[in-house]
Amino acid sequence: MASSNVYADLPNGRKIPMLGLGTWNSKQGLLKTAVMSAIDVGYRHIDCAYDYQNYGEVGEGIRAKIAEGTVKREDIFYTDKLWCTFHHPDDVEPACRHTIEKTGLEYIDLWLMHWPMAFKRGDAQYPTDDKGNYFCEDIDYTETWKAMEKVYEKGLVRAIGVSNLPLEWLQRVLDVSKVPIANLQVELHPYLTQVELVEFCKSKGITVTAYSPLGSPNSPDLDTNRSVPIDDPVVVEMAKKKGKTPAQILIRFQMQRGINVVPKSTNATRIAENFESYNFELTEGEMAELLSLNKNMRFVKYHESFNSPLHPFSPENMKK
Repeated sequence: MASSNVYADLPNGRKIPMLGLGTWNSKQGLLKTAVMSAIDVGYRHIDCAYDYQNYGEVGEGIRAKIAEGTVKREDIFYTDKLWCTFHHPDDVEPACRHTIEKTGLEYIDLWLMHWPMAFKRGDAQYPTDDKGNYFCEDIDYTETWKAMEKVYEKGLVRAIGVSNLPLEWLQRVLDVSKVPIANLQVELHPYLTQVELVEFCKSKGITVTAYSPLGSPNSPDLDTNRSVPIDDPVVVEMAKKKGKTPAQILIRFQMQRGINVVPKSTNATRIAENFESYNFELTEGEMAELLSLNKNMRFVKYHESFNSPLHPFSPENMKK
């Protein structure tokens, strides 16, 4: 069993565990137990979001382990994300306070802007017309960022960051930021290595977290005819050769790039196996082989909201 976590340094002096438990698309009713199992194994980083609508259950799992005396609140690094319907500056702080109240965790360790596009304000999580097109607001994500900085200054969150921003869009936040961007969370795996973006973040002192590190085989955006990295013959053969699982290979690949990684699972055995990714290394040649698999293939596109002018991966914006 892995003996301890490895941490990355955030720009404000705090530390983030490089391996966390992802919770996207996890079945409700299973997450409390999954979070508790993860903490028992050694995980100290839990990644969640308002959009997942399971943060209450995640909070229950964390609080249960705190009540047992297994961990203290300060031992846990909890990441959450601001949803697109709360991008108006007046809605940012109330959204944060809602998440804190719902999880019962007193504060959020890392709070990310989930996507740069803003949806219509209101109670509807996915405000759409009868054709499925999203109602979008004309709110620039840099204005949302400034409101997040105020939340940070009030101590409700310990660090703030962004998610799903390309390099040029990230630079726009850097240009207006007064509080350091602590983290960028983006899709990363051997089919989408985003080397230039990762190196840019490192040069600016921004930590990077990989979501969908296995290739998001359950993503609703996935073309059923496409393969995913976890099934790639190179990955499968490498795992067999090293006596590891394909998932462990893909997790370790990101960690050796200096990237935090948040694979999701509610299966106790897989949760424990993934944590073992701390306990071996890939050779320089193996790292190069995995990097060579890059196809610039994105599995998480959120195509339903392509009508927003601020959707970073819409066909229109991808042409630029």
